[in-house]
Amino acid sequence: MTDRAEAITAAVDRLRTAAEKGQPCAPVRELLGTADLDAAYRVQRGLTEHRLAAGAVVTGRKIGLTSPAVQQQLGVDQPDFGVLFADMDASGLAEVPTSRLLQPKAEAEIAFVLAKDLDRDDLGLSAVRAAVAYAVPALEIVDSRVADWDISLTDTVADNASSGLYVLGETWLPLDAFEPREVTMRMYADSTLVSEGNGTACLGDPLNALLWLARTARDYGDPLRAGQVVLSGALGPMVSVSPGMTVSAEISGLGTVSATFTANHS
Repeated sequence: MTDRAEAITAAVDRLRTAAEKGQPCAPVRELLGTADLDAAYRVQRGLTEHRLAAGAVVTGRKIGLTSPAVQQQLGVDQPDFGVLFADMDASGLAEVPTSRLLQPKAEAEIAFVLAKDLDRDDLGLSAVRAAVAYAVPALEIVDSRVADWDISLTDTVADNASSGLYVLGETWLPLDAFEPREVTMRMYADSTLVSEGNGTACLGDPLNALLWLARTARDYGDPLRAGQVVLSGALGPMVSVSPGMTVSAEISGLGTVSATFTANHS
């Protein structure tokens, strides 16, 4: 137990140092192994506690590993999640600050904003649907503190599910206006189509992903709350981002979202 606790502390320190210095680090699976998911989430919670102690504000969660292909690649059969903080929301910025990112990639998804807490024992799809105030087109800018994206499941979970920044679009629709599972998505980099997909690529339905997260967060003792944003998972493949690039996505029935990245790292 002591060795495991020391490994968790060492992993927290490694990832914190990488983030603070802006220098990617070696994988933390060297410390945690590749199968101890609970230890990886303990590292994530340790990093979250440091951020909260420094004044950070939680705005919601992100869901990762919703694609069957990505799950197969990492040898897992379930998604993972990370924490969103207020300073990760780049929606109101004229340009996304490239300097805050190490090795960014972008993916398009549906974000849900909650009107109700999701802390009940009997959470089902109808309860989750009823808790959604509205949906928003979103770009998640994923990032990794692990060098060269050399990640296993425990690496990405520990590293806050490889979270970076996020950008919400300006269209806010209730769920009676469209069906998340029926959308199609096209994402462009400087007008070139680079990714496409649909709602069923996200666990068959983005609302399935939200239900999984609601139950998992409740079971971890930190349930989803009214007002929080949930990034429900990629609708198609992610793409690497470079300074000066503009990334935009069209999600049918919901709207568009775009982000321009600063031309340099300064």
